[in-house]
Amino acid sequence: MAVSMVHEGSMSNISQSVYHVFLSFRGADTRKNFTDHLYTALVQEGIHTFRDDEMIERGKNIKDEIEKAILHESKISIIIFSKDYASSIWCLNELVKILEHRKSSQHIVLPIFYDVDQTQVKTQTGSFAEAFAKHEESFHSKMDMVQRWRAALKEVADLGGMALGDRLEMVKADLPVNWLDKFETEYD
Repeated sequence: MAVSMVHEGSMSNISQSVYHVFLSFRGADTRKNFTDHLYTALVQEGIHTFRDDEMIERGKNIKDEIEKAILHESKISIIIFSKDYASSIWCLNELVKILEHRKSSQHIVLPIFYDVDQTQVKTQTGSFAEAFAKHEESFHSKMDMVQRWRAALKEVADLGGMALGDRLEMVKADLPVNWLDKFETEYD
């Protein structure tokens, strides 16, 4: 699902957004481990963080709130790819929306490959192949949508990113901040 964050001070032109980073992740895979650790590290660094399970008010349309966070309230998206990321239609639709926004603005996209190989994302092999076999069966009358998901995965994998395996120790308070600062400098 989603998390957004802001780093005060070092990201001056990004600080004009409500949330500076939107975090896309498969909740069942990473919410209680990697994503929670990343969220905590960002908060400890003073980064204002939006997380879908805490920040969306009850009764609000989740899809609309997430799209608003991507398109209007964040400057950076961090996408955490995990083994079952592609099995989530929500995640795939978020990914398409993030990449559409990237093409039409200066939106920065930072992929993290958590316990999944970047080539599995790019070529949709392994668990990604299994997920797409199910999607093609379920959405056989909407193959254009399935093809958009495939193209989005290939595009984002081509951006490179950070490969973490399943190592939670990689999430240190300075890792996300330094990583965001690096991309802030490159995209200014």
